[in-house]
Amino acid sequence: MLEVTKANYLKEYKIEVLFNTGEKKIIDLKNPPKGAVFQPLKDVNFFKSFKINFNTIEWENGADFAPEYLYELGNE
Repeated sequence: MLEVTKANYLKEYKIEVLFNTGEKKIIDLKNPPKGAVFQPLKDVNFFKSFKINFNTIEWENGADFAPEYLYELGNE
C-alpha cells in the first residue's frame, strides 16, 4: 500500500513528497480538482497548512488526495 511518509512545502503550489517506497516526488497542485472542498487550496497561505494524516497529506477542511494520485501526478 502506497503511503506518504513526509511532505515539505516548497513554493507556490509545490510540495515535495516522500513515499514509503523511498521515492521522492515534487507535486504541483496549482490546479486542484473541482469541488467545494478544494476551493480553499487556491489560497496559498491555506495551501501551506497541510499535515500528514493517515497515509497522505490533508488540510484542515478535510481536503486530501489519495497517495496514488499524488504519486502519478509527481515529477522526480
